[in-house]
Amino acid sequence: MTNVISIDKKLKLTNEKKNALLKKQKLLAVQKLFQCTHCAYKCEKCGTQINFNPQNQKENEQNLLIPYRFCDGCSKEYVDYLKLLKGQQNAECFWHNEEWKQVWKTWINYHSAINLYLRSKEFVRLLNEVKQSIKD
Repeated sequence: MTNVISIDKKLKLTNEKKNALLKKQKLLAVQKLFQCTHCAYKCEKCGTQINFNPQNQKENEQNLLIPYRFCDGCSKEYVDYLKLLKGQQNAECFWHNEEWKQVWKTWINYHSAINLYLRSKEFVRLLNEVKQSIKD
């Protein structure tokens, strides 16, 4: 009789393993989202490492409110994109064609979708569950 496995213990162990796996998935989901989309040291557009310089940020804010962290090149391209939307075409930038505009539009829509997701009640719930599991 000592070799009989308790079904209750087996179910409890299985549930504990499932809960641990779910907890790990939740942590990874939160971690990846913040690591991949909110790194303060890389350009949000191209991924190039950037040095955060508050002075440069202040200069950008004085010229135009840029809601993203860009390297110098992507920052200039973003400003060009905004100008192009207002009808101000730079003739020297021949590559600023319809496809280029579509790339920027798609990229901005993608980041808008991420921001909406971060504010969704389900993601907030996930954050709260992760915070609670860390405390436990």
